[in-house]
Amino acid sequence: MDATGREGGDGPFHGGELALQDRAGVRERTDGVGRKFIRDRMPDQHRAFFGQLPFLVVGGVDAHGQPWASMLAGRPGFVQAPDPCRLRVGALPAAGDPLGDALAIGADIGVLGVELSSRRRNRLNGRVAGLDPDGFDIAVVQSFGNCPRYIQLRALLPAAPGVAGPAIRKARPDDADRRLIRAADTFFIASAHGRSLDDPRYGVDVSHRGGKPGFVRVDADGTLTIPDFAGNAFFNTLGNLAANPKAGLLFVDFATGDALHLAGAAAIVWDGPDLDAFAGAQRLLRIVPTEVIRRPQAVPLRWRLEAMSPALDRTGTWPAA
Repeated sequence: MDATGREGGDGPFHGGELALQDRAGVRERTDGVGRKFIRDRMPDQHRAFFGQLPFLVVGGVDAHGQPWASMLAGRPGFVQAPDPCRLRVGALPAAGDPLGDALAIGADIGVLGVELSSRRRNRLNGRVAGLDPDGFDIAVVQSFGNCPRYIQLRALLPAAPGVAGPAIRKARPDDADRRLIRAADTFFIASAHGRSLDDPRYGVDVSHRGGKPGFVRVDADGTLTIPDFAGNAFFNTLGNLAANPKAGLLFVDFATGDALHLAGAAAIVWDGPDLDAFAGAQRLLRIVPTEVIRRPQAVPLRWRLEAMSPALDRTGTWPAA
């Protein structure tokens, strides 16, 4: 979404989102929904929700224009909304976290709050309005909820996490990274609209993607192929990527706390045998990695899988395809 929440004063979507809505034939319907549910401030329900979370998914863009997604954690209450237009995050990226290069006063930022034990999620896009040794403040530009589809139900464990290891940087996924990706039922993706920080419509989104284990294909050269299932039809992520084909993915090993950050060039696949073979896919997203960062035990939380999302019953996996 654009940083102002308006496209020519007519609605909350920018040109990339509108183009994809047109292609999917949903623009007229989505315009009405967007005007109703995308706000320039948080409702009280969202403010309370953020305050009860033990982690927050955050997306930002580094000095080279590359989006990154990461996860910040703390005791419930480390995120607070002192008023409807401001979110306070009482945590900062650790050493080796690529999000650290994206935090600066005035920088655009995307936030996703997810409660895995209830499948609730809310989104917020804004700008960094304050930065200090204890955390940062976000001035709200857009606030909106997302449906619980494709979120797996997980229970937070009272485990004592180990010590985080140093970040390991590489050009493409290695064997261990590919195993993590192929086993994943969840990942997060950051994207940005605009090609420079001088673009007044520049903005960052971070969103959730879920599927059955095996729904992300990773080839020998590291290329990822990901199905895009039916959603809210806003096309926030794909609309950004249509305008600016750079993506930042985050895979988390919920049992070990390992975080795998992947930056890459994105392309949307609208037809072809791969799409036809994958049950439930409306489009495909293909990511060619440009940089990979593995951070062992970087997430100080552990979860147990309780149930897969029932919305995935009619979707497939690449081994099945």
